[in-house]
This record gives sequence, structure tokens and C-alpha cells, in this order.
Amino acid sequence: MAHPTPHIAALTVELTQGQQAIKLLPAGNFRARDGRPAECAAWHLDEVLATALINEANSREARYVIDYEHQTLRSVENGKPAPAAAWFHSLEWREDGLYATDVEWTAAAAAMIANKEYLYLSPVFTYDKQGRVTGLLHVALTNNPALDELPELQVAALSRLVSLTTSVTQEDSTMDELIEQLRWLLNLPVGATADDIKAQLQKLVDQLSNGQGTAAASVDLVNLVSTQQQRIAALSANQADPARFVSVDTMRELQSQVAALTAQLSGREVDELVTAALSDGRLLAAQEDWARDLGQSNLKALKGYLDTAPKIAALSSTQTQGFQPADDPVTGLDADALAVCNMFGNDPTAVAAAMKE
Repeated sequence: MAHPTPHIAALTVELTQGQQAIKLLPAGNFRARDGRPAECAAWHLDEVLATALINEANSREARYVIDYEHQTLRSVENGKPAPAAAWFHSLEWREDGLYATDVEWTAAAAAMIANKEYLYLSPVFTYDKQGRVTGLLHVALTNNPALDELPELQVAALSRLVSLTTSVTQEDSTMDELIEQLRWLLNLPVGATADDIKAQLQKLVDQLSNGQGTAAASVDLVNLVSTQQQRIAALSANQADPARFVSVDTMRELQSQVAALTAQLSGREVDELVTAALSDGRLLAAQEDWARDLGQSNLKALKGYLDTAPKIAALSSTQTQGFQPADDPVTGLDADALAVCNMFGNDPTAVAAAMKE
């Protein structure tokens, strides 16, 4: 983009001694006394354009200079120094134009103005093709308020001055964009300062370098983020479906509950089988503990035994109607002994004889 064309315009404004607020550019359309500008109808300045000039003045650290006879430009040609007549920093828009409000005159310049050795100001400004004022460079004390066109050497010097100003502006703009992008990248608020960004970046460097800082090998952050995204995608794709799988702890808990219920049911069934077998004579009282242990370890084996064991009526009913049963008159055995002999197929007489011996 081409830089705006620099030109000099003079205001026929007479200065007074000790004046701190001076008018630099008039409001509306204006032209120089020598007929300029030639490339547009007139120069133009309004409140909107002036606001941009005021903002630029507020953002710069260096103050504007008021020199003598534009020596800031002429020094390139004549090699002489360009002493300042005054300095100012603040600009203000008023109804009749743009003012410098904090002018500090040097003692020499103040004396010249008091002695009327200098009476007029000549600002150096830039403007676009429509004549709209776009920038203020500096101001000069002069007694010739309508200067002729600048010699080629002076135009070159002024062009370098404009280029320098534009370059600084572009660098500032680039830095602002960089800071804005860093705020977004580090998730910082809009008002975060450069120091805030630097501190957050240092945290990121420490984290990526395992605390070694910039002394560690550099990290390709773009590649690192891409790799992490690929890993996350792979883990998400291989993640187990909760509807199809349960955790190991859950499975173990279910197994414990099933085992407990199974043991409870098995114990109840063994108890029912043993109780029934004792009542119908398939088991003797002396066999109860053995039958229960067998049922706990092998329920099927207990059921098989009880299915084939004979029922002994003498053990399941009362044959003496509640009276003490009498001994067998032949063998002398009581009812229980006879029942055992019957259950195992033994001869009561032989058993009685063995018992007598």
C-alpha cells in the first residue's frame, strides 16, 4: 500500500507571547496561500478525522516538535542542526479546528515571539487523495506562511519521516494482533497485559519441558497438539461399551452374591432332606452329621443315598402308643436294635448272641 503524500500547509495565525494552546489546523475545507493542494479541491479536517489524530498523539511516547523554518527537513540538505522551538504532546478538537494544548516554548523561542521575530506556524501533515488529513508530523515557526513546493531533497527527507511513522504504526498493529492471538491461545481475558501473557507462556514452557525451561530441547507445539488429538480419537474409538461390558469389581460382587445365595439354598435343601430322612427312618440320629457334611460337599451324592435307603417304620412311628417298648421275648433285643438289624439285614438272634458275648 502506498504511503500518503506529505505536504506542508501554513496557517496565517499570529502567535502571542507565552501561548500554550495554539491552533494547528482549521476545521472544514482549507487551502494554502500558494494555491495548494493541486491534486484535490481542498484539504479537509472534521471531528472524526481529528479524533484519529488525537488517538495517535495519546498513544505515542515522543512529543511533537516545533522547529524553526522546517529545519527538521532542511537539515538533510544543509547539514545544520534542527533545534526545537517548543514541544507538545496533547491535541484537542474544538469547533474551529485542531489545537495543541500543552505547548512548552524554549526560552529562545519565547523571546523571539515576544520580539515578534516569529509570528506564524506551519504544520506538516499527511492527507489522502480526497484531501482528508490523515496524520500530523511536526510544526515549524516561520514568517513565510505559504511555502513554495519543497526541493526534491527535502521531499525525500519528509518521505522517510512519513515511512518511519507508518512503519512504527504497522509494527504496533502487528504487535496488537500477535497479543490478541496469544490471549486466545492461552485462554486469557481481553484485558490481559503483555506481562500476563509472558507469565502464562512461561508456565506452558515449564510444563512442556518438564521444568527445564528453554534450556531443554524445543517442542513442536503444532505437532504435539495434533498427536494428542489422534491419541484421544483412538481411545474414544476403542472405548468399551458400558451396555455390553461391566467392570471387574462389579463382576466379582455379583459372583459373591450368587455364591452366597447358592450356599443358602443348598443349606436349606440339605436341611430339608436330612430332616425328612430322619423322620421316615432313612437316616439314624447317629448319621445326621455325616449326612449334612455330605450334602454340603456333594448334594447329588446325598440325594442318591437317600433315594435308595429303606424307610424303617419303627423309626418313623410309635408302635407302643407312647409306652416303653418291651424287649423281644426271643432275642431280648429292644425295638431300636431290631430296627437296625432289619435295616442292615442282620439276624436278630445272631446279633443278640454277639451282644451277650
